[in-house]
Amino acid sequence: MTYFADHAWVGGRVERNVRIEVAGGLITSVFPGAEAGGMRLRGLVLPGFANAHSHAFHRALRGRTHRDRGSFWTWRELMYTVAGRLDPDNYFALARAVYAEMAMAGITGVGEFHYLHHGPDGTPYADPNAMGHALIAAAREAGIRITLLDAVYLTASVDGKPLEGVQRRFGDGDYDGWFARFDRLPGGDGVKIGAALHSVRAAPVDGMATFAQRTAGLPVHVHLSEQPAENEACRAVHGCSPAELLDAAGVWQPMTTAVHATHLTEADVGILGDGRFACFCPTTERDLADGIGPARRLADAGATLTLGSDSHAVIDFFEEARGLELDERLATRQRGHFTAAELITAATGAGHRSLGWHDAGEIAAGKRADLVAVSLGSVRTAGADPAGLIFAATAADVTDVIVDGRPIVAEGRHLSIDVPAELHRTISEVLR
Repeated sequence: MTYFADHAWVGGRVERNVRIEVAGGLITSVFPGAEAGGMRLRGLVLPGFANAHSHAFHRALRGRTHRDRGSFWTWRELMYTVAGRLDPDNYFALARAVYAEMAMAGITGVGEFHYLHHGPDGTPYADPNAMGHALIAAAREAGIRITLLDAVYLTASVDGKPLEGVQRRFGDGDYDGWFARFDRLPGGDGVKIGAALHSVRAAPVDGMATFAQRTAGLPVHVHLSEQPAENEACRAVHGCSPAELLDAAGVWQPMTTAVHATHLTEADVGILGDGRFACFCPTTERDLADGIGPARRLADAGATLTLGSDSHAVIDFFEEARGLELDERLATRQRGHFTAAELITAATGAGHRSLGWHDAGEIAAGKRADLVAVSLGSVRTAGADPAGLIFAATAADVTDVIVDGRPIVAEGRHLSIDVPAELHRTISEVLR
């Protein structure tokens, strides 16, 4: 198959009149300055975005947690309500619609941080991984790849308070119980299995080193220092920061990602800067009033930045990417912290690598044929320089999406799912 792009992001810059040859789901050759031919992709063609941090069921909360101006507690109240109402069937239906929304936004791979494991009272389903299988099936039907980041969630606080209420469905009793279930998760075409520690609140220190050893080489993600209270509790119980605690247990490995990394000490920055991934979720971090993390300092220290939409307050990777820059501007009252190339890399290639897809995220020979066409003629992008489109476009400007060489979205519509109708139906049923 041959595609012809008016403009394409190739080698860290915009090239014109680019012919892209695809076979077997891979890009076989890329020719800038070529004669027109093949299927035309208008506008600017980008590599597929990687959503490195997702909680699919949080999509049901969008626009519903701001009564009385909203607080973290009004958000958590509804989050637990939704978590208590999901089963493998309605979770599949909701996640399928959410992943299809991601596809329409140009996301070709998702890291699903999964801790909704068991029945509402904590009793395992007949298939103890029924909820994980539902997420995998949902991603396949939506047409995107998934890395299922199955999470350890064993306690309710840093000092070991037991899970209660809806939290009981998150837990496996202990690390051995988690391993017994985790080891039964299968990968497959378009699927990778990774692991997660929910946070130092939910993952006890005893067993953490064994977890690190047994998951070495896998994508491993962990919520880190999302709120100051987490840091304070960790220091009170363990005498160190969460990053230091995880470092002592050997959790920080080449494929480990710190998610949020908002409230860090200089020592924490040094730990994460030693070749780790750091995933920022600017729209969620703003929505929950968590704060602005030290993205530039982490990048300068050697961390690789990635992006996620987390609670899906919006699903828009243009917004997430420019959020890195714009939040730094607010924090420092200066402009110009990240180049467009750095932001696009965080949204594409770096994110895919953090999820174990080392052959995705670039328009280059040998890479997966993930192509995202973005209009240059909408009211948002008309007249914009294609090289600066990351600062102008929104998810609504994505017109065509190809994943592993297969068209998934055309002319702004998902080819197999009526996404708005499915989102409305599935969310209404869960909240009914």
